Amino acid sequence: MRLIVVRHGETKENVLGISQGHKYGELSETGIEQSKKLAQRLKNEKIDLIFSSDLKRAKDTTKEIIKYHEVPVFYVKELRERCRGIFEGKPLEEFDEDREKSGLPHSLYKPEGGESLEEVKERIFSFLKNLIENYKNKTILIVGHGGVNKIIFSILLSKPIEDIFNTINQNNACINILEIEDLGKAKIHLINGTNHLENNF
Repeated sequence: MRLIVVRHGETKENVLGISQGHKYGELSETGIEQSKKLAQRLKNEKIDLIFSSDLKRAKDTTKEIIKYHEVPVFYVKELRERCRGIFEGKPLEEFDEDREKSGLPHSLYKPEGGESLEEVKERIFSFLKNLIENYKNKTILIVGHGGVNKIIFSILLSKPIEDIFNTINQNNACINILEIEDLGKAKIHLINGTNHLENNF
């Protein structure tokens, strides 16, 4: 299976350093432009199906992409970004301070009313397992989020969450391309590709 994983365009909250989680996230003017450039970059790719997070910032990015692809599109909650509970809509610093105060590893820390990264990993693992079982010879596009994409790589590359979060960036509207044999068996062709964002079409 060929897997193309992208992140949504820049949001107003990204610019302001606000925790988004499930409730927030509106594409900025730059984010809209990034989404259009991402769509241009993907328009000649052979894509069989698209799975997008059902959160608005991902859906709005997907809407630009599907202007060039008449394929089935599924908006799924399994690809939602981590829920940050009481910190959604608040400065990122507050979330980070609470995580540090907890003394827990990054992957196990769970904000009040939110999810730990391990819990996010559980839902994404089930999603990926189903994807690989049902679409083995297809090219699948995933429109996700920074944290979600990193957890996808953690699963597909059999690497601890902390290692991936410390070594892999996911810029807004980036592209990642992988060939997947099975969970834990993946060949990377591109990670965090952003050259398309420098082009003017």
